[in-house]
Order: sequence, then C-alpha cells, then structure tokens
Amino acid sequence: MPIHSETRRLPYSAQQMYDLVADVEDYPEFLPWTAAARIRETREEDDRTVMLADLVISFKVFRERFGSRVTLWPDEKRIDTEYLDGPFKKMISNWRFEDAEDGGCDVHFHVDFEFRNRILQATATVFFNEAMSRVVRAFEGRAKTLYGAAP
Repeated sequence: MPIHSETRRLPYSAQQMYDLVADVEDYPEFLPWTAAARIRETREEDDRTVMLADLVISFKVFRERFGSRVTLWPDEKRIDTEYLDGPFKKMISNWRFEDAEDGGCDVHFHVDFEFRNRILQATATVFFNEAMSRVVRAFEGRAKTLYGAAP
C-alpha cells in the first residue's frame, strides 16, 4: 500500500491554505487527474463540518468515480478524508495547516491508499510519489493564483 507524507512551508496563512483545500468543488479547475467534483451532502456536527463528496479521476483510459467523507476541523485547521466507495480498497488522507512564527505556514499532507484492481495498484505504486508531489504542487500553484505571489 503506497503511503506518502510531506510537509511544505508555504508563504500563505494556515487559514488560506485550509480554505483552499476545503473547497473540494473547485478541484477540477487545478488538480491533476480530477475531471469532476460534487458535494452530495454537507452537515455541521459540533466543532466540525462533514461533507460527502464524489470525485471523478481520469488518467488515460482509466476513469473512475469515488466517494469520500471529508471532515473539516476549522478550529484545528485540519481536514481528514475517508474513502466510502469506488475503485479503492482503502484510501485515507489528512491535511494539517500550522502558521509559522516567521510567516507563512507549514502544510502537512499524508495519504495512504490501495486500489482493488492489482494492475491499477501496480501502476499507481510506480508513479505514486511523483503523483502525490504533483498534487501538493497543484495546491501550491492554486494558492499562488488565488492569493498572489509570495512577498
């Protein structure tokens, strides 16, 4: 099962990065391999917001929809995603955003997944780390587009 974790220091606030990652419906505008996004349901639960979301991922001849439960923790600046249905056997991801004392913020990203299909799993394993780094860079590029270049 591929696992990827990384932390990046970005010149934006933790709130800005949290808001950007929480905006799931905009993912098709900038996120590689994301063809569509739809929020099925949103509900408030105490100190968090829970969304049920569908993403359509598309890569060459592969095109699949998968559903996730996205839990937004605004006070903690944390986003947890759990897989519900689709081509994966398992998929979880976590984002955490912390303001840095010298400006900007640290973005912590972790993902762990496994495809049901062995061929897809083998293919994904080969390109996994590069693909996940590309995803994180896409969020960084989106922040630059939305919030401007770093000072």
